[in-house]
Amino acid sequence: MDLYIRTITRISQLCGIIAAGLIAAGVLVVCHMVFVRYVLNHNTIWQTDFTTYSLVAATFIGSPYLLLNRGHVNVDVLPLYLQGRARFALAVAAALMSIAFCAVMTVLTFQLWHEAWTQRWVSDTMWRARLWIPYAAMPIGLGILTLQYVAEIYNLLTGRSPPFGLKPGEHIGHGGAV
Repeated sequence: MDLYIRTITRISQLCGIIAAGLIAAGVLVVCHMVFVRYVLNHNTIWQTDFTTYSLVAATFIGSPYLLLNRGHVNVDVLPLYLQGRARFALAVAAALMSIAFCAVMTVLTFQLWHEAWTQRWVSDTMWRARLWIPYAAMPIGLGILTLQYVAEIYNLLTGRSPPFGLKPGEHIGHGGAV
């Protein structure tokens, strides 16, 4: 299992690098689009689609990296008030619901990708981008996110990581955070 944890950690880190590259590419293409449109006074065909697809892909592909680093939006009021077993039980329940959601979404987005592939869907724009390419980011990102959740649940159940990343005894007291 240690090999699995190390492997999925490296894959999630690679996803973070790919997501950052997609965002950077989107920014460069927007700059190119502005230059072509307003300086050269030419039409833009592919830039808006590319930027949209790259930012959406960065969101999905970057999600395992965010989970790995606990960078996602987190409402931790309840976990801060809970202690011991109650905090642990809430963390396990939240992780199980999250992995179930991600697994279902992986299957559904794979079906969407497969339909776009087999039906040869293209975008409705002049660029006519083959939609299976940007759609692939959804099942890939969600699939790796599901695998990262397996690692997170294992680490939680074996005590390798504390529930919600909170150290034992870390809670809200009557005088504020303790």
